[in-house]
Amino acid sequence: VGRCIIHAAARLHLALRMYVYLSKKIAIPNGTRLASLDWNGLSGWICCGGEEGLLKVLKLDSSRAAERAKASGAPSNLSMNQTLEGHEGMVRCVCWNENHRKLTTADQNGLIIVWMLHKGQWYEEMINNRNQSTVRGMKWTPDGSRICIVYEDGMVIVGSNDGNRLWGKEIKSGDLAHVEWSPDGRNLLFCTAACEVHVYDAHGNFVANLPLYCLESVAGPTALAGVHWYDGAEGLLAIDQPVLAIGLQNGRLQLMRHEVDEEPVLVDSGMTVAELHWSTNGSMLAVSGHRSTSSSAGEKRAISMVQFYSPTGQHLRTLKVPGAGISAFSWEGGSLRIALAVDSFIYFANLRPDYRWGFLGETLVFAYTTAERQGTSLLFWDTQSGERLTKLLAKPLVALCTASDCCVYATQAEDAQHQHVLRLCNAIGSPLDQKYIDFEPVFLAMSAFHVVAASADAVYVWQYRTLLSKLTSVDAGTGLTRRKEGRERCWHIDDSLNASSEPLAMVAGREASDDPIIALAASATCLLVARESGALLRYSLPHVALECSYKIRTKPQSMALNCSSNRLSIIDVQGVLTLLDIDASGGTRDVLATPASAEDAPVRLERKDVWDFRWAEDDPSMFVAMEKTRLAIFNDTTPEEPVLSSAYLCSFRGLEVRAVHLDDLTNDPETPRSDLVQTFETQALRETRERLASSGAAEASAYVEQHPHPRLWRSVADAALQKLDFPLADKAFVHCQDYMGVQLVKRLKLLDDAKKQAAEVAAYFNRFDEAERIYCDLDRRDLALQLRSNIGDWAKVVKLAQQGGGDDATLMQAWRRIGDEHAEAGRMDKAAQFYAQAQDNEALVDACYRNGDYEGLTKLCSDLPGGTPLLVDIGRKLGSVGMVGEAADALVKGGEVSEAIELCFAQHQYHSATALAHRQNCYPALQTALKQYATQLIESGQTLCAVELYRKASQHTEAARLLSRLAADVGAARNNPLRAKKLFVAAALEVERMRQSMLSGQAPQGGTQAAAQTLQSLVSQDNATGGDKWLESSWRGAEAYHFLLLAQRQLHSGRMVDAMRTALRLREYESILPAEEVYSLIALAAFHAKHYGQCSRAFMRLQQLAATPAQIAETAKLALSIFTRNPPDDPASPPLECPNCDAAITDCDSSCSDCGAFFAACVVSGKPVREPHLAAKCRSCKHSFLEEEARGKRHCALCHAQLPVFAS
Repeated sequence: VGRCIIHAAARLHLALRMYVYLSKKIAIPNGTRLASLDWNGLSGWICCGGEEGLLKVLKLDSSRAAERAKASGAPSNLSMNQTLEGHEGMVRCVCWNENHRKLTTADQNGLIIVWMLHKGQWYEEMINNRNQSTVRGMKWTPDGSRICIVYEDGMVIVGSNDGNRLWGKEIKSGDLAHVEWSPDGRNLLFCTAACEVHVYDAHGNFVANLPLYCLESVAGPTALAGVHWYDGAEGLLAIDQPVLAIGLQNGRLQLMRHEVDEEPVLVDSGMTVAELHWSTNGSMLAVSGHRSTSSSAGEKRAISMVQFYSPTGQHLRTLKVPGAGISAFSWEGGSLRIALAVDSFIYFANLRPDYRWGFLGETLVFAYTTAERQGTSLLFWDTQSGERLTKLLAKPLVALCTASDCCVYATQAEDAQHQHVLRLCNAIGSPLDQKYIDFEPVFLAMSAFHVVAASADAVYVWQYRTLLSKLTSVDAGTGLTRRKEGRERCWHIDDSLNASSEPLAMVAGREASDDPIIALAASATCLLVARESGALLRYSLPHVALECSYKIRTKPQSMALNCSSNRLSIIDVQGVLTLLDIDASGGTRDVLATPASAEDAPVRLERKDVWDFRWAEDDPSMFVAMEKTRLAIFNDTTPEEPVLSSAYLCSFRGLEVRAVHLDDLTNDPETPRSDLVQTFETQALRETRERLASSGAAEASAYVEQHPHPRLWRSVADAALQKLDFPLADKAFVHCQDYMGVQLVKRLKLLDDAKKQAAEVAAYFNRFDEAERIYCDLDRRDLALQLRSNIGDWAKVVKLAQQGGGDDATLMQAWRRIGDEHAEAGRMDKAAQFYAQAQDNEALVDACYRNGDYEGLTKLCSDLPGGTPLLVDIGRKLGSVGMVGEAADALVKGGEVSEAIELCFAQHQYHSATALAHRQNCYPALQTALKQYATQLIESGQTLCAVELYRKASQHTEAARLLSRLAADVGAARNNPLRAKKLFVAAALEVERMRQSMLSGQAPQGGTQAAAQTLQSLVSQDNATGGDKWLESSWRGAEAYHFLLLAQRQLHSGRMVDAMRTALRLREYESILPAEEVYSLIALAAFHAKHYGQCSRAFMRLQQLAATPAQIAETAKLALSIFTRNPPDDPASPPLECPNCDAAITDCDSSCSDCGAFFAACVVSGKPVREPHLAAKCRSCKHSFLEEEARGKRHCALCHAQLPVFAS
């Protein structure tokens, strides 16, 4: 329900122009009627079976002569005609195993014979006689490994190709009529006479019933006529193409994509169906049967016919066949011929498929599909040079057309479901422009300026080029594609077109026209649209306006306009060619039709069985047509002697017809051969050549004057030049309007030597070796060298120059041009060699760069003198591949110091940039660039990246300043003291590096600093570090956080006294650490160390630091709870003396109260260093540590620099 059935009587939108005709008939001896037929697609054998046990194997001639005859369209002869004996009853089934070269036959008595080929003859291999029922169908798997045989009583047998029975089964679903394998050989379809289709797997297990939607709304009984499943061996036109065809005797067809397809294509063929088969490439479905008609006397008779359909159910062509009925038919491999068993004859019909192709200039554009990849491929093949390019289309190809030097093809749009896109490309497949339209372009026409696309109801005109030969989509100066007003028109065919009409009318969603479009034709000045009713509308171009309408009595399938747009050719659906005279001089033409009397002047000519047509591009009265297997050239309406050919017409100009054998190209589109393209000459051109060869140019000139044509005069001019007959040559060039030829004759007349004239003529005809030999015989090597230079044969120029025919400048130029040729071909190594010989350093640089020879660039840089502009180019090229050092040297040598610094800076080689700036005295510029980049990094939150930038650029002061500020911020956050310590250490180390660089920079080479220099260095250090408190006290910040962390670790490890001693050191860093945190840590450590005196003093300081009464009260409460139980006294400790004044000191004192001596803290343990001989200093941070505490440690506890190894 809801499915649409395509009826044969429905209107036809004929986008395809396939043509079929009967070409050969073979009679069976004794008038024996045929019942079965099968054509081996691989080897070409034809097997036919019939009454009285008739079984024959035929083969058409496949010799080289036959192949050439087939290419030209001539009929083939039989090379094999063998009668096989073994059957007695009517042979109903014949089936080829193409892969294993076997033949299986069965007769009405149930006898099955397998035949094998031996020494060119067929012999029996196996026999099976069930004698219980009649064989109704046999089918091999696509790979030929298994065969399934079905009997009328429901018995099914599956066997292997070696004769072994795999399994058998009786299907009780009615009388079996047909069997079919799935393409992968995993499923079987069993069809009964009662129109039931059952799906079984390859082992005989039932899977499902296949629904027949074509039975819906069927009145009366019917039977299943045939089933065929295309195996996809030669590719698919589309991914979702139907491949399974089921036909009923009442004419209904069901085309499915797979066995569970719920939306099949349903077709009503309008005839009684007998059999159906897919073509071997799956592009067409052939359905045989008959249709009953009644004569004027009331007599009924059946007309046998074969109908051809596209995979989507579109009716392509009907072939009527004489005889009482078609009992069987089969396709030839390649799908170009079909064999029909009719009564006691075998008819052969040739098909001329409507390939999607075009010809522009010398390039053939051809669309094809292959089994290896999905989708349609477009081949762009230059028939002159042999170069080819293949493009794989992402969406199915709808239509293709060519004109002038451009090609346009239509596909579905990738990003829109209901849109299509027209893509314009050149002869090498490069896209030029594209346009989106809202309908499917079933019809496509193209001229040198316009593309016309049409559906059955809408027309779209796109002017892609103007008279100035510029693509309208490209705006001069910008190269941007844009839609230009007035360049596109779109309208519905039922709408009137006038000046007030919308240029691009909305046609999507409009109702279908009752009078649809069936054909298009376009030229540079007009557009013709044919409708199904016989109306022919003529529109003017480029300003689209309806000029007039005609009435014709034929249904055009294809139309074409001649070069002057005053004659129209029409090929109708029956293959009848009609020529009409048309013009736009007056109003409406009522009738332009097939003549009913001799007074109907507009009709010029009628020809039958025409399937291809071309107007001459340079003569409005000449054309060429293909009639079956004959190529006929017409001058006005006078035909010349036809030529046997089945090629497709490419072009007709200069009295030469070019045609291509697309049938052979389809077999191997990946490797096209030059012999597929043929050239046919007109009779006038052939006679002119014959007269020139036999009678001379004078008599040929008289003949051409009677039959004037520019191409003929060109032949006369060429022959006259060969004879040095300059007056006749001049006359011929004038007649063919060849200005350059006239100038050539004038120049030849001025030459004083006949041999020089002969040399110039030889050069004109591209016989350059002959011309060179003449010049050398005259001892005029200079002229030979000039000739070779003019034609670009630089290898010969080098040879002649080395033989003394030219100077050094000529030799250099030749080497340079040879290098250019190698460079254009991508052979950069060869190009570099010749550029070096030519001393063309600029081209040599480019060749080395494109070849990746950077060592050669570096060597060339060292050879070039300083200040050469080419050095700058070399530097830039080396810099682009990361060779910063070599690039900087080249730029400096070329005088671009600032660019060299910028390159180092851009490649993050900041140290090199700094060194270069100092060396070239460009330090201020470097400072400015560094500051700008660092500011950007800091503003984006990448402060450490800015620090790294300054470090690599040796800007230690700026790096230290950033690190100090970052450390202060981290410390103020109070959540990561270790990170704050590391940042302070890094800042302090940067300050040390700055001081070292300043001191070392002032020392003379090989000497020492003087006092004044040292003083100046110290002043510079103060200026660099002054004004920034963190920069001056980086080590103090590092010490503060180091001792804070050390005290915490000691506290958590249970070393309470050490923790208290280290915490007391933190009193020196109250400017860095919060005092409340310092004294809280002291109080905590002293409490756990039972030094309640120190704890009491810490609490007193905490009460002073308390900011609010609540904090004071809380501190007092905690102190009361501690000191009510513990007196505020420290435990006794052994007395210690100051090493300077012998005054008494404690173990926790960091200085002597009498002499003021300061005791540095050990960075390892926090203990005071009172005896310097027991301590050492870190070479990096210059901080002291006790050797006893540092035993076993390899790195400084503060700066993590490596320490010397101390004995344990």
